[in-house]
Amino acid sequence: MDRIKYFPFYLFSLLPFWVIYLLSDLTCFVLYRLVRYRRAVVRTNLRLSFPEKDMAEVALIEKAFYGHFCDQMFESMKVLTISEKVAKRRFTIKNPELVHHYYQQGRSIILYSGHFGNWEWTSFLPLHFSHQLTAFYKPLSNRYYDGLIKRIRERFGLICLTSNKGYKSLSQFKQDQVLTMSLLLSDQSPGKDAPKEWVNFLNQETAFVLGAHHIAKKLDQVLFFPSFRKPRRGYYELEFIPITDTPKTLETRQVVSTYAKVLEGAIRTSPSLWLWSHRRWKLTLEG
Repeated sequence: MDRIKYFPFYLFSLLPFWVIYLLSDLTCFVLYRLVRYRRAVVRTNLRLSFPEKDMAEVALIEKAFYGHFCDQMFESMKVLTISEKVAKRRFTIKNPELVHHYYQQGRSIILYSGHFGNWEWTSFLPLHFSHQLTAFYKPLSNRYYDGLIKRIRERFGLICLTSNKGYKSLSQFKQDQVLTMSLLLSDQSPGKDAPKEWVNFLNQETAFVLGAHHIAKKLDQVLFFPSFRKPRRGYYELEFIPITDTPKTLETRQVVSTYAKVLEGAIRTSPSLWLWSHRRWKLTLEG
């Protein structure tokens, strides 16, 4: 039934990668050159984050970002029909033994993540590991597209958890003795009245949401940062960077600062892989 409901997207997903990337290049040209989609936001974010770079360097990162941004949009559609064999070949894990180690110890994991690399392809993780993969998400107001997004993300066994019920769901998994690996995108700008920690991040005082550490602390879960490398177009390597396996012993500020430092290091290594079109610094200490 869902294949009929989302037939145009399934049909698109069947296109070979080389056609997908031709369409991505065309879309990139339209967004970057003609529509100029959030060009001012991207340029401002880059200039403030990399004051040591001249305009030519900033422009190169900017252009590369739009290319990756469009690639990821189209790569997400491929999840609908991609085979397990191809998915595992295009999405590899650098240090899987780290996850296996904690699985043997009976520990659940939180992926303290960000809008970096291809976070949508983390839905391939069930092909590599025995943990039950979950992801916190905010449902879209459009039910059709919300269903499509869930269909894409859950194809290989991931379970989407609405953010406002995420902690309750993970608590239930723990009670049922199900080991989980949960993806939390934690680089969003928090609400004005939401609990937050201020950390210097990319040369700017930045507010960070606190959910990942609070959940890890209450449920005693290991915290990793999933760092992406993109060796070539359409291929990603994921490395798990440990943040802490003793969340109960650490203060929230210490954990958030470590996360911010690791995320910044990944961004500085591969700046085009982060979501620069997001209004990350709309919240300021003064305001």
